[in-house]
Amino acid sequence: MGEQRDGRRLRAWERATDWPLTGLAVVFLAVYAWEVLGRLDGGQRQIAEMTMNLIWLAFGVDYVVSLAIAPRRLHWFATHLVDLAVVALPLLRPLRLLRLIALIRIIQQGTGSALRGRIMSYAVGAVCLLTLVAALAVLDVERDAEGATITTLGQAAWWSLATITTVGYGDLAPVTTPGRWIAALLMIGGIALIGVVTATLASWIVSLVAEETEEQATATRAQVEALHREVARLTARLDLLAQERPAGAPEQDPLRLQ
Repeated sequence: MGEQRDGRRLRAWERATDWPLTGLAVVFLAVYAWEVLGRLDGGQRQIAEMTMNLIWLAFGVDYVVSLAIAPRRLHWFATHLVDLAVVALPLLRPLRLLRLIALIRIIQQGTGSALRGRIMSYAVGAVCLLTLVAALAVLDVERDAEGATITTLGQAAWWSLATITTVGYGDLAPVTTPGRWIAALLMIGGIALIGVVTATLASWIVSLVAEETEEQATATRAQVEALHREVARLTARLDLLAQERPAGAPEQDPLRLQ
């Protein structure tokens, strides 16, 4: 009973905090983009940093409360390592953007309960989000580095798109260590997303084939049942004629029976 009660409390907490945390994640993305693209300094930079730190604090509170009321804390901890990274690594700018994964939840809201729909929504949301976030992050760490080739938002967006799709033209490449870490994470994410999309498409094709096979099987069963009914009708007809035939009368040809 206690575990079920804690499970209900956790689900209630998640429902209550889902939209507020999603809104905070959107605010975080906007503020981070403002800081990177505006090259903020002085008071504006302090405001941006304070806003992002307060959002980090809100995600930290959510993590602690969720862990405290989870029915199986060890299992919850093991399955929410990304949330732990979001909370435990607030000082690493690129990794702080992991908290924007909460944005994908809002995309899932309108996809219904179909598993394939949820997977595709997560995949599309993750591609768009990772592309934008990686472009901002790599621009932030690369544009002032010596020998950097990624110095504008357009270049960063082109590099991010080429990297997440695993094309990698090589015309643009990070030269800093943080930039290369961002590239590595983006490549891994791109490969994983391609695998998800491929598996989802394969599942869709298999389901179509299965549906067609089931339709054919249903039609075959209907035909077999109709034949059974016809045979039963003819058998009953023969029995009736056999009962009505006078003794000693010649047997009629069954093939001529109507």
